[in-house]
Amino acid sequence: MYLCSTNPAIEITMKYLEVCVETIQSIINAKAGGAYRIELCSALSEGGITPSYGMIETARKLGPEKLHVLIRPRGGNFIYSQAEVDCMIKDIKKCKELGVDGVVIGALTETGDIDIDACKKLMQSTEGMQVTFHRAFDCCNNPTTALEQIISLGCTRLLTSGQANSATEGCQLIKSLVSQANGRIIIMPGAGVNENNAKDIISTTGATEIHGSIRSKTNHGLETDTTKVKSLITNINED
Repeated sequence: MYLCSTNPAIEITMKYLEVCVETIQSIINAKAGGAYRIELCSALSEGGITPSYGMIETARKLGPEKLHVLIRPRGGNFIYSQAEVDCMIKDIKKCKELGVDGVVIGALTETGDIDIDACKKLMQSTEGMQVTFHRAFDCCNNPTTALEQIISLGCTRLLTSGQANSATEGCQLIKSLVSQANGRIIIMPGAGVNENNAKDIISTTGATEIHGSIRSKTNHGLETDTTKVKSLITNINED
């Protein structure tokens, strides 16, 4: 998608925000703030796990235009048994039935490489859906090799902090990944993203999408902040 420009020779690429949410109010707030897409999770304190089917149906009804769902059966590491892989396949199929636009997946081997076999099994159930490879990537051994494997799997995008504690700290690797990808996959920075640093992260890395929870404390706990979402979207699309 492109924004209008007064100079017909200039194309200005729209920058997109994906908001990570875990509550119904955050779903509503993300949409009110103008988020193009949400990633729906449960238990963000555990790094996120697959939400309930009721939450997915609610997000489809109340959320922004695009809905992606995290497929992760538990917290902890990203090394999965066959039973866990089978569980994730069932969740992907259910997401498809519920009209979800995309899923967020990832798996590693015990040696810290991309688990190609497990990921291929997951990908086989995603026909017609977008697929984001999640931050299991940030725990892998060789990011350059891993990116090529993720592209070969057919994933739409990669969510990454650049193997750092935050996307700000990982900017140089993210920039390198954007260059390596060369349009074959979307590289989406995430981790520690807020309305104050998102523009710098995008400017430094060359990314066109960015990911964050964009939350503030409320009487009900942490919720997506509509005002901050609006501010972030404005900031990343300013000249």
